[in-house]
Amino acid sequence: MLDLKYQAVRRTSEELLVHLQNFQLDLRFSAGVWYFGNLSSRFHATYNQDQAAYHLLEKIVPLIKHGLQGVEAHYPNEINEKNIDIYRDFCNAYNVKLISAIPNLSYDAQFRFGSLSSPIKVVRKAAIERVKEALEINKMLQTDFMVLWPGIDGYENPFGIDFIETRTRFAAGLAEAMDQVPGIQVALEPKPYEPRGRTLYGTTPEGLLFAEKVEGMLTNPVNRELLAQGFKLVGLNPEIGHMRMAQEDLPYAYSMAMEYGRLMHTHWNSQPLGGFDQDLNVGVVGPEQAEATLYSLKMHGYQGWLGIDIWPERMPVEQGLINSIDAIRSMNERINSLDHEYIITCLQDPERYAGYLEALLIRARAQSTVSLSPLPKLQKP
Repeated sequence: MLDLKYQAVRRTSEELLVHLQNFQLDLRFSAGVWYFGNLSSRFHATYNQDQAAYHLLEKIVPLIKHGLQGVEAHYPNEINEKNIDIYRDFCNAYNVKLISAIPNLSYDAQFRFGSLSSPIKVVRKAAIERVKEALEINKMLQTDFMVLWPGIDGYENPFGIDFIETRTRFAAGLAEAMDQVPGIQVALEPKPYEPRGRTLYGTTPEGLLFAEKVEGMLTNPVNRELLAQGFKLVGLNPEIGHMRMAQEDLPYAYSMAMEYGRLMHTHWNSQPLGGFDQDLNVGVVGPEQAEATLYSLKMHGYQGWLGIDIWPERMPVEQGLINSIDAIRSMNERINSLDHEYIITCLQDPERYAGYLEALLIRARAQSTVSLSPLPKLQKP
C-alpha cells in the first residue's frame, strides 16, 4: 500500500527551510506503452502500426539507461490475461515495474452513453466487470495503484440531467468493483472535457470530492480496515495537460491533492491553456508552471513516480521521452540550487521584499548573469 500520510505533514518556516535544504525528489520516470504503438487520430492517417505487447516493451529497453523505470498499460488493450506473463517476464528481466494497469472505459461502442455512470444497466454492469478485471491484473502484478480516467462519462447538453444520481452511479460502480477485489488503491485522473463536452469529476477539487465519496461507499472488511488505519484507497493522478485544459494553476492544484494526502501519481506533459488535449513534451509550453510544480512537490516531500504522458506524433517517441526526462531533470537541478532561505524570507515578508523572488528566478534561469543587475540582498535582522 502507498502510505500517503507524509503529505499531510505541516512545517513551520524553520522546519520547511531544513526540509528544502535536505530533501530532493526521487526522479523515477514511467511511461505509457500505448504511445509506442498506433499513433492514431481522427484528423490524419495512422502514423505507426499496432504491435504485440512484446514489441511495445522491446522499445522500452533502450530508454532504461535514460531513467525510465516504470511502465503503464491499458486493460484489455495493451495488457490482458493472454499476455500478462510477457509483462511479468519483461519486468523481472529488466528491473522495470508495471505501476498501473488502467481499465479502458472510453473506447468501446457499448460505452457510448457512459461506462460506470451509464443509466443502461447491462452497460454499467459491463463497466464494473471491466474495472474488476483490471483490479485483478493490478493485484496479480503487484502494481502501485490502478489509474481510472472517466473520459466517456459526462454530457454535452446539461438540461434535465440528474447530476447527483449520475455522479453517484459512477462512484458506486467503482466502489462495487473495489470491494470485489479489495486492497487495491485507485488514482482518478481528472479531465474537464474530451471526448465528452464535460466530464464527470473533471477537475482537481472535484477529484478530491470523488475520492471521499467512493471511500465512504466501500463495505469490504479489508477495505474498511485499511481506511481505519489511515490509508487512502482513492487518490489522484493529475495530468498537467488536463489541468491546463481546465485553466488550473499547476502548483496550486498539485499542492491541494497533497494537502488532503491523496496525490498517488503524477502525469507530465505540456499544454496551452484550454483547447484540445495535445500531450506535448514536458516544458514545450509553460515551463515555468512545470518548474513551480516541481518546487511545490519538493516542499511537501512527494515520493511518487513522475509519469511521462506524451503523444509525440511528429518525432520518434523515444526522443520525445528523452527530451521530457531531460526537461524535468534540468528543472529539478535548478530548483535544488535555489537559495531556499531567500525564497522563504521573501514569501514571509512580502512588503519588504516585493519583487525579490522574481529577481532570484530570473537569475536562476539565465545562462549567464554577467549582464544582469546585482541580485537584491536580503536585510538580515
